Amino acid sequence: MLERLFQLKAHNTNVRTEILAGVTTFLTMAYILFVNPSILGETGMDKGAVFVATCLAAAFGSAVMGLIANYPIALAPGMGLNAFFTYTVVMGMGHTWQVALGAVFLSACLFFLLSLFKIREWIINSIPLELRSAIAAGIGLFLALIALQNAGIVAANPATMVGLGDLGSPAALLAILGFFLIIGLEALRVTGAVLISILVVTGLSILLGVSQFGGLVSMPPSLAPTFLQLDIAGALDVGLISVIFAFLFVDLFDNSGTLIAVAKKAGLMRKDGHLPKMGRALIADSTAALGGSLLGTSTTTSYIESAAGVSAGGRTGLTAIVVSVLFLFALFFAPLAGSVPAFATAPALLFVAVLMASGMAEIEWSDITVAAPVVVTALAMPLTYSIATGIAFGFITWVAAKTLAGRFRELNGMLVALAVFCVIKLALF
Repeated sequence: MLERLFQLKAHNTNVRTEILAGVTTFLTMAYILFVNPSILGETGMDKGAVFVATCLAAAFGSAVMGLIANYPIALAPGMGLNAFFTYTVVMGMGHTWQVALGAVFLSACLFFLLSLFKIREWIINSIPLELRSAIAAGIGLFLALIALQNAGIVAANPATMVGLGDLGSPAALLAILGFFLIIGLEALRVTGAVLISILVVTGLSILLGVSQFGGLVSMPPSLAPTFLQLDIAGALDVGLISVIFAFLFVDLFDNSGTLIAVAKKAGLMRKDGHLPKMGRALIADSTAALGGSLLGTSTTTSYIESAAGVSAGGRTGLTAIVVSVLFLFALFFAPLAGSVPAFATAPALLFVAVLMASGMAEIEWSDITVAAPVVVTALAMPLTYSIATGIAFGFITWVAAKTLAGRFRELNGMLVALAVFCVIKLALF
């Protein structure tokens, strides 16, 4: 049955290798089980329900990807998107988390339609690669600021807006230790470095009496507080259009980049650069995002950590199915997730920020019409506390720079239309 479903021999793999790859991928991304409830919980959402929604969304998304596209790619609520959900849409703009879930649902519907009608390639090709790299880097800087705040390393300052926090506090010291631990373990290529760091910092925090231990295993908490609680009507407010498109664009770029990177590493890409079943993979991804919004979590997306499983030999959807089963098993560790303090997950956020900022290396810094929009995009996200605003500033600056430099021909209709839309949005709403 497994051979018929996943074509293991054709991909030069076997069941044992695929299981090992699935376990490897799960260990590298399991930190989301602790990070996502911590971030979304700040909106007032029930953390126990968010934990269950995270497990189920990851299990559902990974299973759909494995069965529909037969790719060794796992899915879970995306980093950056969960921060945008909490700190920009809910805490920044003042919307309820129910409305934010409605925006996630609508963006997933748009993503599904774009994938179904194959408009995705046209949109992605319309956005310059440098601008896409800047958006990823900006999200990374945004996560870094949140991480430093959660750890108490950065604090509000009335004179300078931000300043140095109390580095002598147990939270700051443990967070710094956790980040150094991740760096060391990653350098030594230890599988699950981020997860190990979270557990070590949490354990030390409990032993030192800084935080409380809530238990290890139990029956899963109720999903009722978040299940089907999305407010779609509220999300249709005209002021939320840019929020919906921000969810859509980040998910679109994130997915495409992850799919291409992991498929290339797995040897699944053709010599002409075409990725077979790309459409199926994107439909699986958008379906997972739809399911996640109904369960009660921010946008579900493909995880670049799937590359760890590919390095362990994963080549088919069976790897993703193994990840799915492990996320279902994780449902019984809700008390452990509830015992993890925010400063224990801060190093994970900072590490993800480091990975996302690496895209800046691809920028052509000698071209000022490229460098200026890139820097504006990347800096605007953490400084305005909004991914949507950073994307808007990036589109506007790119079009303005190219136009004023007499290089209007380098622009395309899609990019110009997006820039005009962003100007109208910032001016009126």
